[in-house]
Amino acid sequence: MTEREASGSRAGGPVVRVGVLGCGNVGGELVELVDGDAEGIAARSGVRLQIVRVAVRNLAKPRSATLAPARLTHDAHAVATADDVDVVVELIGGIEPARTLIVDALKAGKPVVTANKELVANCGAELYAAAEAAGRELLFEAAVGGAIPLVRALRVSLAGERVRRVTGIVNGTTNYVLSRMSEERIDYGAALREAQSLGYAERDPTADVEGYDASAKAAILASIAFNADVVAGDVYREGIERIEVADIDVAHRLGYEVKLLAVAERAGDSGAVGVRVHPAMVPKGHPLAGVRGPFNAVFVEGDAIGELMLYGRGAGGKPTASAVLGDVLDAARSLASGAAVHFPAREHVEIRAIDELEAQYYLTIDVVDRPGVLAAVAAVFGEHGVSIRSMEQVDLGPEARLVLITHRAREADVQATLAGLRAVDAVERIGQLLRVVGPEA
Repeated sequence: MTEREASGSRAGGPVVRVGVLGCGNVGGELVELVDGDAEGIAARSGVRLQIVRVAVRNLAKPRSATLAPARLTHDAHAVATADDVDVVVELIGGIEPARTLIVDALKAGKPVVTANKELVANCGAELYAAAEAAGRELLFEAAVGGAIPLVRALRVSLAGERVRRVTGIVNGTTNYVLSRMSEERIDYGAALREAQSLGYAERDPTADVEGYDASAKAAILASIAFNADVVAGDVYREGIERIEVADIDVAHRLGYEVKLLAVAERAGDSGAVGVRVHPAMVPKGHPLAGVRGPFNAVFVEGDAIGELMLYGRGAGGKPTASAVLGDVLDAARSLASGAAVHFPAREHVEIRAIDELEAQYYLTIDVVDRPGVLAAVAAVFGEHGVSIRSMEQVDLGPEARLVLITHRAREADVQATLAGLRAVDAVERIGQLLRVVGPEA
């Protein structure tokens, strides 16, 4: 956009022409937001947006009445590099062709807004470098947490903060499933089918329930919070498929809720970072324990701020489109002002393996109910330096279920304990292993 164009030719500020790549759920809602409230957006932001081109796969698909066919095209590359497009919005998803289109748009001098968590989590360093070289913004608020301004908070508001830990519920599907299991005591399969019927879960829910979606978001949050080169493959991942109502019942009895958490934290004073996604038992008094249904929340701990939490709708077309719109306005204002764009170089940090991290653990063990079994089990824990904080026994007829919570222990020592327990004749089954969040009681 030239200085003359940026100076604005209409009341309400400069006119900024937007090209959109992809017009699915989020893209369609973005068009509706901009077309439906252009005057209001201009009055509130000082920027007048015009969506001039939209790249789609299927030109014949029925669209909103406001999305005239003249704005539609098959040629995404032409939109990304067009002279009459000032800001490019990428909503295609996946790695390619999204990566190439973003890089080409930046090289053509256009700021880029994306909601593509998979791409940012895996190719963020390359995209930052391309944006830095071009002197143009790369913004991705909608990649994590939908409408919740998590990225902006970490990149801008907390830029001077030494963040110690970021803990979040960043996947609405899994939080809905676990909330229903907790509130109605329905099993995992029934809760998942309900989530699918309501549109909270995809027909193939693998990315959500196995933790892949949350892992990508955890990598992005860790990268920003610690200015670290973290990719999705660095994140330890477990899903919720093995969680049973019985585990949630025990958690309730002990004063916890079960949540799928993304955790990014500094590992001691070494500068190393640990990033993980897994189910966890959260104390009922913790703010994250009360996050219900498809909502998301992220809990940030820092040296100066202490603790704070951001909460809201983490998915859905309208909330995500709202986050995209906020980034488009930021990019437009930056472009109009000619402000210098700077991306701090990511630091190469040690990614601490899960085996080296410490936590408390909840564990169930089914054993033969006979004298000496408790002593044999306790001996295995002692052999590997894992201290038992509490234990209760549930009668199962000829068997008994031991429900244990440990003191803080190293993951590698806990896994060695599990291997040792499997060699004990009286151990019939090792059940659920969950990490316990919060200060040790």
